[in-house]
Parts: sequence; C-alpha cells; structure tokens
Amino acid sequence: MNWLIATAPTKTYGIDLVEALTESSLMVQSVLLVLVLMSLACWFIIGFKWFQFLRAAKANQKFLEMFWGSRKLDKVFEDASQFPSSPVSRVFQEAYKEMVRVKKHEAEGGMLSGFENVERTLRRVRQEELTRSERMIPFLGTTGSTAPFIGLFGTVWGIVEAFDLIPRDTGGSILDKVAGPMAHALIATAVGLLAAIPAVMAYNWFVRKIKVAHAEVDGFSSEFLNILHRHFTNK
Repeated sequence: MNWLIATAPTKTYGIDLVEALTESSLMVQSVLLVLVLMSLACWFIIGFKWFQFLRAAKANQKFLEMFWGSRKLDKVFEDASQFPSSPVSRVFQEAYKEMVRVKKHEAEGGMLSGFENVERTLRRVRQEELTRSERMIPFLGTTGSTAPFIGLFGTVWGIVEAFDLIPRDTGGSILDKVAGPMAHALIATAVGLLAAIPAVMAYNWFVRKIKVAHAEVDGFSSEFLNILHRHFTNK
C-alpha cells in the first residue's frame, strides 16, 4: 500500500521583503524609497515636536508661577531669560521691551499710543509663536494625505508591468508568471499606508496641542494687557 502514498513537493508560501525589493521594477523601487524617506521624516518630526511641546509646557508652567508670584515686572524680565523654551516667556519679554521703549518716548506718542504699540507687539509676537509651533507639522498632513496615493501609484505600475509579462511567455502557468510581480507591487500600497497612518494620527494630535498652547499664550497676553492698561491709565 505504500505506492498509494504520494509524496508531494513542499512549497513555502509568503512574501520575502528583501526579494520583493530586489526583484521589483525600478519605478516600484523608487516609489518604495520615497515612501520610506517620507516615513522616516515623519517619525523624526513626531519625536522632535513631541519633545518641543513637552519642554514648552513645562517652561510655561514655571514661568507663569514666577510671573504671578512676583510684584515687579522688571524682576520678572530679568528672570524670564531662564525659560528660553517658554512661548509665554518670549511673548512677555518682547512686550516688556516695547513697554520700556514706549516709556522712553511717550512724549512723542502719548500714553494711548504707547499702549497701542505694546498691544501691536503682543499680536505680532503671538503670531510668531503660532508660526513657530506649526513649523514642520504640515509635512505630517501632506504625508498622511499623499502617501496612500503614492503607494497606490507604485502598485498600479507594478500590476501593469506584471500583466505585460503574459503575452511574452506562453509556457507554464500564467498565474505563476504574474503572481510574484503583483505581490511585489502590492507592497507599495502597504508601505504607503504604514507611512500615512502614523502621520495622520500625529498631525491631529499636534493640531490639538497647538490650539491649547496658542490659547495659553492668548490668555496670558490678555491678562498682561490688563496689567499694562492699568499702568498706562493710572500713570
């Protein structure tokens, strides 16, 4: 009965990523390289901005504790340089410099004009801080929105090349001829999604953090303007 037992050759299934990269066409390889570079750039931005926001939040908290615990603005200005990572501290320093400049020239512009100059300075510095916090974040949004389509382009290109092999060789199974190139091409879509998903999640998280940070700067600016308004009107 041993002759009834047929020994079938074993075949290993699965996709070898190294083989897929080396055997893919130049166009598919180029697409994969672009996606990998975009993904690496996104992870660098995620790490860098996360550390930047964490450091800024801690510096803001320490500066605000020092600011509200002090009764003299000149003393606060002297100590503000200890918090270079704090957006609130930078806003205060620029506004205080403008206030000192206005006090030296208030005979030329008058008290109301001096207050308006400080107010304009605060608006300008707040916008600069918003721009600073948003730096590099748009790249995450760009990657999240374009990486799947870049990967899809590589997949479509690879599938077209795979089907182009059919009329060139009629021997053997057609599926055997196109399965490998098609599988290699589909990797481009997978890599595109792997690059896009973290980028989109990080983009949304950072947008929320930017709104919170900007609201904190706006809140301090309003409180500081009230202090300056009392200073100019009571003088």
